[in-house]
Amino acid sequence: MSDPTFIHETAIIDQGAIIGAGTRIWHWVHIGTGARIGRNCSLGQNVFVADNVVIGDNVKIQNNVSVYKGVTLEDGVFCGPSMVFTNVYNPRAELRKMDQLRPTLVKKGATIGANATIVCGNTVGRYAFIGAGAVVTRNVPDHALVAGIPAKHIGWVCECGERLPDDLKCLACDKQYRRKGEHLEEQGARR
Repeated sequence: MSDPTFIHETAIIDQGAIIGAGTRIWHWVHIGTGARIGRNCSLGQNVFVADNVVIGDNVKIQNNVSVYKGVTLEDGVFCGPSMVFTNVYNPRAELRKMDQLRPTLVKKGATIGANATIVCGNTVGRYAFIGAGAVVTRNVPDHALVAGIPAKHIGWVCECGERLPDDLKCLACDKQYRRKGEHLEEQGARR
């Protein structure tokens, strides 16, 4: 059973937005028309969610994050404070380019660190971990740990969020993983 939905009195929820049960919406949040926010989410102070954006269940969006048109967040995604999404690759103030929008998908359980930037048109894989301040300019595989500018693959992370050692067995929860091409998958897991 989820907690009751909470919407702070300073939040603006446009007509037609759908807010899931147990979701908490804090100070100065703005949610656009037709946006769908899942169950048990938390949207921190000064979050903006554009029209028709889809956000899954159990998503946590920290303060000062804008989720623009074309961005989709699956279940369990964590967006750190002041991280940035883009949706047009080469914007100009004097030219309308929304017809050139490039969609961004952040898959289940991924973490995006504080002040990271996700350049539009990319997919962040399941349970991937984007380091604080990283600039993601290409797709990130499932369970990949990336950091830097531009973001580079520097390791692997468990579903529980811990960095995996060379043998790919998590020291925190004992899950065992194996490499499958450019990706990582849990050993014995069925997908």
